[in-house]
Amino acid sequence: MHNPSVISPLDLPWVILVHLMLAVGALLLGPFTLRARKGSGLHRSSGYVWIMLMLGAALSSAFIRDRHLPNIAGYTPIHVLTVLTLVGVSSGLWHIRQRRITAHRQTMWRVYLSGCIGAGAFTLLPGRYLGNLLWHHTLGWV
Repeated sequence: MHNPSVISPLDLPWVILVHLMLAVGALLLGPFTLRARKGSGLHRSSGYVWIMLMLGAALSSAFIRDRHLPNIAGYTPIHVLTVLTLVGVSSGLWHIRQRRITAHRQTMWRVYLSGCIGAGAFTLLPGRYLGNLLWHHTLGWV
């Protein structure tokens, strides 16, 4: 079932494509990084990549505006996660530099759950691009 209101990913604005690629990368890499043996080279190297993906996704989201949803200058409530992600990643890095391992672990889990899982859940709502793609175009619902 084809819905002409769902545009091709290649027709999306470049900032949304960049954001989508960074966010999906962070979503997929996150569990491996968070579950890798702490202190290992794998945890550290994948952690740096994950942090760059998260920062890139957060920063790119600041350039995505939506004037259809309730907003202030195009910023909608989901943009609160942009700020929380930037603060959370910075806090997590600060904790590990201070050798506060437990605080680092808790902070990075919170960043993953809110920045990837929470924000991802919002994007799957009907009326949003990925939500329309999943619910209507792919599954034929709604």
